[in-house]
Amino acid sequence: MTALAALAALPTPVLVGLGGTLGALTRYGVDVGLSGGRRSTLAVNVLGSVALGAAVAAPLPTAVATLFGAGFCGAFTTFSSFAVTVADDAAGGNRRAAAGYAAGTLCAALVGVALGGFLVGLV
Repeated sequence: MTALAALAALPTPVLVGLGGTLGALTRYGVDVGLSGGRRSTLAVNVLGSVALGAAVAAPLPTAVATLFGAGFCGAFTTFSSFAVTVADDAAGGNRRAAAGYAAGTLCAALVGVALGGFLVGLV
C-alpha cells in the first residue's frame, strides 16, 4: 500500500487531527524561535496563508488537502491570538496600533495567499 493510499484510507477526523498535531507543534516552534508576541502571531498567520494558498492552487488528493489545509494550516495559524492582540490594544486606548496591526496582518495574509497560489503556478 502506498503512503497516499494509506492516507486516503484514514477517516477525515484522523487526517485533520494528524495535520493539526504537526501544525500546532510547528507553531510552537515558531513561537519559541521568535519569542512569542506579535511577531510570532504575524509570522504564523502570513506563512500559513502562503501555505494554504499553495495548497488550494495545487492539484492535491483530497486526503492530502484535508491533512495539510484543515489540519496543519488550521492549527499552525491563529486568528484568536491576533484578535486578542487587536482587542487589547484598542481597550488600552491604543486604537491606532490596533487598527494598524489588524490592517497590516490582514493585508499580509491576503498577499500571502496570492503568493502561495502564484508560486504553485510557477512549478
